[in-house]
Amino acid sequence: MELFAAMERDDYEELLFCQDKASGLKAIIAIHDTTLGPALGGTRMWTYANEEAAVIDALRLAKGMTYKNAVAGLNLGGGKTVIIGDPKKDKNEAMFRAFGRYIQGLNGRYITAEDVGTTETDMDIIHQETDYVTGISATYGSSGNPSPATAFGVYQGMKAAAKAAFGSDSLAGRKVAVQGVGNVSFTLCKYLHEEGAELIVTDINKDAVARAVEAYGARAVDPADIISVDCDIYAPCALGATINDESLPLLKAKVVAGAANNQLKEPRHGDALHELGIVYAPDYVINAGGVINIADELNGYNKDRAFKQIAKIYGSITRVLEISRTNGIPAYVAADRLAEERIELLRRSRSTFLRNPHHAISRR
Repeated sequence: MELFAAMERDDYEELLFCQDKASGLKAIIAIHDTTLGPALGGTRMWTYANEEAAVIDALRLAKGMTYKNAVAGLNLGGGKTVIIGDPKKDKNEAMFRAFGRYIQGLNGRYITAEDVGTTETDMDIIHQETDYVTGISATYGSSGNPSPATAFGVYQGMKAAAKAAFGSDSLAGRKVAVQGVGNVSFTLCKYLHEEGAELIVTDINKDAVARAVEAYGARAVDPADIISVDCDIYAPCALGATINDESLPLLKAKVVAGAANNQLKEPRHGDALHELGIVYAPDYVINAGGVINIADELNGYNKDRAFKQIAKIYGSITRVLEISRTNGIPAYVAADRLAEERIELLRRSRSTFLRNPHHAISRR
């Protein structure tokens, strides 16, 4: 793999390799763009097939965080860490302490949080070495479990998408098919049930399905059937890539809006949704509630303030769909354009100031 070529292709700023022989730490920190502010992105621990796969994942995820943070209106850039190892057996305190020291050495250019394979406890250990970590336990003034925040944001985004599709953002009486009933989507189901939506749910975890059926009167279906049920809104909230060549001909929903990451198997499937007239709420826009919530910790966490910011996901989805409709482009392209325009605007502004640093002083 030609590292600099890969970095140049999407204009990454920094790629760091961190190792600590004593603890077994092998970590890769990718910083994509800090135009808007310090890079914020979680730490993922995974058993990658090889080191190249880990690098590719770190780069991909870091760029995704740049776009997520930009559209969410955060003054933060995008970064991500991957730790190579089995999260079930390779973790130890020394590993995360060593990793925390590497983060501290970046002096605030990168702020981490939990991700796949890492936990709040791991973040607490990192916090012993650096303040540049969020998602730590509530005893340190953190917001705790981010799932309710993510669910609230998805609910707001779903209402905005419903308005674009049906002319009203009311979900009362709407049939919503929820794929996956984990922590985020169970809370999402609560919001939908309280508004009067009709829930259809599935999950490979039968206990999770039973809980949703009992709590919200949901109708359970087999995981293989969720994509083809008669519904108004399809909410992918577990596996990624459920919008693909096989599922598209079966999809009856007029809206796709859910919490899952990487909902489109390939970009062309976003093109297909657009051509079919199905309203799509881009995943990294609608599921940004969690990152908005943990970003608030940087200012001393205030739940009311954080959730007011998360509620703006309604406006973000509305804006994305307006750009899509006005320009005749798929929603995922519109979301990327919105992120890129915000970043470029600030980049030009900073460039102008650097060319004439006395401009602000001369106007006083």
